[in-house]
Amino acid sequence: MPELPEVETVRLGLSPAMVGARVSRVILRRPNLRFPFPERFAERLEGATVTDLERRAKYLTAALDSGETLILHLGMSGRFDVKLPDGRNLSPGDFYLEGALGTPKHDHVVLTMSNGATVTYNDARRFGFMDLVPTQDLAACRHFAGMGIEPLGEGLTGEAVARLFRHKITPLKSALLDQRLIAGLGNIYVCEALHRAGLHPELPAGSLAKPDGAPTPKARLLARTIRDVLTEAVAAGGSTLRDYALTDGSIGAFQHRFRVYDRVGQPCTAKSCKGIVERIVQSGRSTFFCASCQSFQPASGIPRKLT
Repeated sequence: MPELPEVETVRLGLSPAMVGARVSRVILRRPNLRFPFPERFAERLEGATVTDLERRAKYLTAALDSGETLILHLGMSGRFDVKLPDGRNLSPGDFYLEGALGTPKHDHVVLTMSNGATVTYNDARRFGFMDLVPTQDLAACRHFAGMGIEPLGEGLTGEAVARLFRHKITPLKSALLDQRLIAGLGNIYVCEALHRAGLHPELPAGSLAKPDGAPTPKARLLARTIRDVLTEAVAAGGSTLRDYALTDGSIGAFQHRFRVYDRVGQPCTAKSCKGIVERIVQSGRSTFFCASCQSFQPASGIPRKLT
């Protein structure tokens, strides 16, 4: 599934074609994706102007001047193809599977914009979805209610980490993937951030808070590292693990900067570290880390606890 940097890359690619343009025509080639389309979906979209395109966690939200917001989720294999008025074809984030994907038979939604651009949603597995909700109710809708803070921006600080994780004995990796605490973090970038911060994935999450609730130095470091890793990944166009490519041939490049993810058995890349990347399974997900440089020593008085 595309993670936050890949979804942000898609947002950046879609914005020039959609923001400020009116949806002139909507073609639905099936009645549903993962879920049925909202009632009168095409009718409610046609004639509306996209005033803004934002990202919330791994979702895209297109604000409309009709007072509604279009919510877009890529699922496992969703992708957008954009044909610009000058005839150029762009694919702002292609997430294919092996085989004949990106083929016309998987083009399920086509939006014709007033500026001449055509935005086509293609999804082989149909795990993605689209929804329309009143903009004033966006934060409380079923997709976002209870969702945690954004990892990019001003909200993720050492103080926030300490507040969210205080008293938690759940492993740090699992806590970071809890969307109710921090929204949008995925397996790849959590593994990378923990390695760069020198934190063991099985460390009790609560050890990043002092007994009085103040953040430890490691809590502050982790907050900075998460933002840095995500920002670097967005700048690199995300990570290509299968056939993620743009129509012009460019691909996401952050996978070339992985320090631990999917590098089991290879030497640790940390300076002066002689360790080897290991793999464990946490909550059904692969965790990659270096036991030599990722400390398992709690930063507070909370006792160590293995899962």
